[in-house]
Amino acid sequence: MKFLYMYIALFSILSAGIAQTYLSPADLDFSPERKSIYITATSGKQLLVFDMPSKKVTSSIPLPGEPTGTVFSNHGKTLFVTGGGHEGRIWKVENDAVVGEFKTGHTPTAPVLSPDGKTLYVCNQFDNDVSFINLKTGVTEARVATVREPNAADITPDGNTLFIANLIPAGRADGNYIASAITAINTQTRKSSSIPLINGAEGVRGIKVSPDGNYVFATHRVARYLVPTSQLERGWVSTDALSIIRVKDHKLIYTVLLDDIDQGFTNPWAIDFSNDGKTMIISSAGNHEISLIDYPAMMKKVAANVSDSNEMESSSLSFLSGIRKRIKLEGNGPRSLVVDGDLIFIAHYYSDSLEVIRMMKDGNTRSSSFALNSKQPMTQERLGEIYFNDAALCFQNWLSCATCHPDARTDGLNWDLLNDGIGNPKNAKSMLLAHKTPRAMWLGVRDDAYVGVRAGIQHIQFAVRPPEDAEAIDAYLKSLEPIPSPYLENGELSRAAQRGRAIFESIGCVRCHPSPLFTDLQMYDIGTTTGSDEGLPVDVPQLIEVWRTAPYMHDGRAATMLEVFNIHKHGNRHGGIDGLSPEQLDDLVEYVLSL
Repeated sequence: MKFLYMYIALFSILSAGIAQTYLSPADLDFSPERKSIYITATSGKQLLVFDMPSKKVTSSIPLPGEPTGTVFSNHGKTLFVTGGGHEGRIWKVENDAVVGEFKTGHTPTAPVLSPDGKTLYVCNQFDNDVSFINLKTGVTEARVATVREPNAADITPDGNTLFIANLIPAGRADGNYIASAITAINTQTRKSSSIPLINGAEGVRGIKVSPDGNYVFATHRVARYLVPTSQLERGWVSTDALSIIRVKDHKLIYTVLLDDIDQGFTNPWAIDFSNDGKTMIISSAGNHEISLIDYPAMMKKVAANVSDSNEMESSSLSFLSGIRKRIKLEGNGPRSLVVDGDLIFIAHYYSDSLEVIRMMKDGNTRSSSFALNSKQPMTQERLGEIYFNDAALCFQNWLSCATCHPDARTDGLNWDLLNDGIGNPKNAKSMLLAHKTPRAMWLGVRDDAYVGVRAGIQHIQFAVRPPEDAEAIDAYLKSLEPIPSPYLENGELSRAAQRGRAIFESIGCVRCHPSPLFTDLQMYDIGTTTGSDEGLPVDVPQLIEVWRTAPYMHDGRAATMLEVFNIHKHGNRHGGIDGLSPEQLDDLVEYVLSL
């Protein structure tokens, strides 16, 4: 069986050609004896073993699919690796070879081991839940629901509470409070609760329990979605933050801004602590740097500002002044870090490198970088992906394209862009198939995605860039492939979805949403525009991967697809829906969410 897994993994790597030449290291884990670091190479579909004494990659372990994270068993003999995308798998690695696997949910990530070593917790990002896997039997004993797109996790030292980072907000986007949440799961009762973050919090990428187990920290951005995008100074559009939650009562006590007044700490990601617990280290994936924060000093300042009556507003941009050191890194895209003594190891997703920062006793640092891959030719698609995630393209580094379009999809928010007036915010669209479905923007104010990309650089990032930058971003966005829906059963439509397809065709939905893109590329007044937009036609959106792009409608007023159909039903602009029973509506929803 072990050799079969090795053969499958090797065949998948060799048959993929140039697409597999990039490694894209995304996660790091020390070996039990702390002499090696296991590096999760996502697009490389392998694990790299980096020998710390020799500072070299000594071996690579091919995998059957793209890995997302790793965790060692308590006895140190087995490494559990999450991956496989929609065909979710947890691979068991022993003696540097895959020896078995467990099935799990859609796009598993962020594996966490219980302190007693008996249970493996895995976030299933697109099933919106967490698997509880009994490692003795390999059986998934429970699936506990989270809020939306769980993508990071950590557990308290006593093993009683698992904290989950939910990437983007759930619910409609046309209100005055929209934010991501942290899910807290009691591992004994398996009951969960939601801890809302401050208004505008989203893009939650990192979560970490403090060494003493008293606090939970989460990295995220704070979207200023209630104001027009007229400037970037002082974080007008977007800031970057660290939220602090008290473990004993699951209360959000404070949110610290990670930026400086004139420079963003864009898209904060990983969190870790020095061995003595005195330094907190946070990476900025968009600005390619880390922050070294005096943890006791920060918590002292937090305590001085916290009261039971405060409303959890974020702190000022100068809050960390004097207690934080920003270090510019050599690599591009730091998404993971681990600490050993005075050494910080940082994996760079886009430069395929491992950077090591040594913290000196005098407060200074030294950096060295190690290539994990032989130099590869840069494709235009890869370059475009780098630019899409890189805040260097933006004025004062406040944001990247990925800030509002995580993974090139949607952040679940409405934005008041200036291209169609002020005071009429629109829901952020997914970039999937954008170049195949002109026009761009909900009111069609941009002819196509080519114009939209260039307008975004100029009017949202407030930057002037050479044409080649936009051309590379075009190439990246055009290379995006849809992810199979979690509503599919073994890759096929469920029986309910098959009934829904028949309804979709019989009541005329196909007139405006014909396959293969499920849009006729036209604009219609369907009676949903209001205010200065009242009576204006809106773009017919394509429906591929619509299961992950909620909320819906041009103004995000529909939290679910069922609400979309009910709006159409009561708006009386879509003939045929009025006569459907609740059961038929459910089937119709099942079909659309399966596309």
